[in-house]
Amino acid sequence: MDYYRSFIDNTWIDGATGERVAVEDPSTGEIWAEVADCTEADAQAALESSDRAQAKWALLPAVERAGYLYRIAEGLKAERAHFATLLVREQGKTLAEAEFEVDDTIRYMTYAAESARRITGDILPADAPNEQLFIFKVPYGVTLALCAYNYPLALIGRKVGPALVTGNTVIIKPHEATPVTASEFCRIVEAAGVPKGVINMVSGAGIGLGTALVKSPITKLVSLTGSIRAGQGVAATAAENLTALSLELGGKAPFIVLKDANIDAAVEAATIARFANCGQVCICAETVMVEDAIADEFNEKLLKRVAEVRPGNPMQNAGMGPVTTAGARARIHGLVEESLKQGAELAMGGRIPEGMEKGNWYAPTVLLNATAETAAVKEEIFGPVLPVMRISGHEEAISIANARDDGLSAYLWTKDSAIYMDAINRLDTGTIFLNKGISGYIQGYHNGHKRSGLGGEDGFYGLEGYLQKRTVYMAY
Repeated sequence: MDYYRSFIDNTWIDGATGERVAVEDPSTGEIWAEVADCTEADAQAALESSDRAQAKWALLPAVERAGYLYRIAEGLKAERAHFATLLVREQGKTLAEAEFEVDDTIRYMTYAAESARRITGDILPADAPNEQLFIFKVPYGVTLALCAYNYPLALIGRKVGPALVTGNTVIIKPHEATPVTASEFCRIVEAAGVPKGVINMVSGAGIGLGTALVKSPITKLVSLTGSIRAGQGVAATAAENLTALSLELGGKAPFIVLKDANIDAAVEAATIARFANCGQVCICAETVMVEDAIADEFNEKLLKRVAEVRPGNPMQNAGMGPVTTAGARARIHGLVEESLKQGAELAMGGRIPEGMEKGNWYAPTVLLNATAETAAVKEEIFGPVLPVMRISGHEEAISIANARDDGLSAYLWTKDSAIYMDAINRLDTGTIFLNKGISGYIQGYHNGHKRSGLGGEDGFYGLEGYLQKRTVYMAY
């Protein structure tokens, strides 16, 4: 069985107690690896290491810091197949999806490195003679990167790249279900010659580890990708020190299809946007809202298309892999069962596929005749279940979407420019996909409204999130 250590001060560690955490293969349920189960003492060691390194790191020219990011990107590129295989084994995504994730991580690191010469401030006129007003942008300091299990490697790149190029040091805390790629990422970090303490990584299953990292006064910024509940917990823990937060949390993306939409294109986009990564994407289509006038045709074509999504061995590029954890699958099935009791119609799936009892498999599922009160509509599913609602038109869709307390993303299919401009102005969500399927460009911005988060990731605005401002009034 493979064993992967944590990484503190450029030293591979077993954790203060020597205990280990088992890592399961979601497609078989078998334990295939172990990682160090770090403690609060290990968290403190990582914090102190990052703190020692930060001032010197921040004083390096940004282009010099970028050089290390380029070297990390090259290391990932050289081992693309290795990292893709690790992602399949610990997360369960298909090989093609895993290869895309490695490529995405390389893009994140490269984009951050390219941004080294684009870190800007402001020079403003003063109110008095012989004075100048400057606004500098400076790093926060020690940054904590808390990563979800759906994209174990890409989330590291998404956070570490911009944090480092702006002069912060980083402690990576991977999800306990998917910690292996984080350890292997640090092997690339070591090979790239990154100075000690600039990147640390601690793995572990206990809630005490994450709490110790968040509550420490050494931590100056916490970047979390996770559920709304996780974000609320982090915010409460960070409140004592008023630690800066960047929280990319859950959502319930409506996929709105109006009567003038291109039905075939919308069906294809809805299928991909729901069942990509087994539905474990924060911006996945969580509920279809289809206008009554085209609902029958849309549903017929949707069921035919979803039937083509075949779960299977993720290493052989099946149509869909398993859910990452057994607990997540149990929750997903519970939502389906509750929805059926509430009157939703099971049109497809709703079960473990035949012959796939080992592992965390769940069949692609479609629920028809759902309402806003259906459990699978009210709760974020984060799995391969697509509830479908009938709506009277875009006003009802916007009303239902805006009534929620989350607002991460939404999809709208219509040819009516007046309607989609109205949606841009009124849909209270961080991202809107207009006549387009699931996507995310590295130069864009990924953020949520309401309880879907604070701050955001990617692009120029994402980079800004790792910088605080320092105003200088200078007389001369």
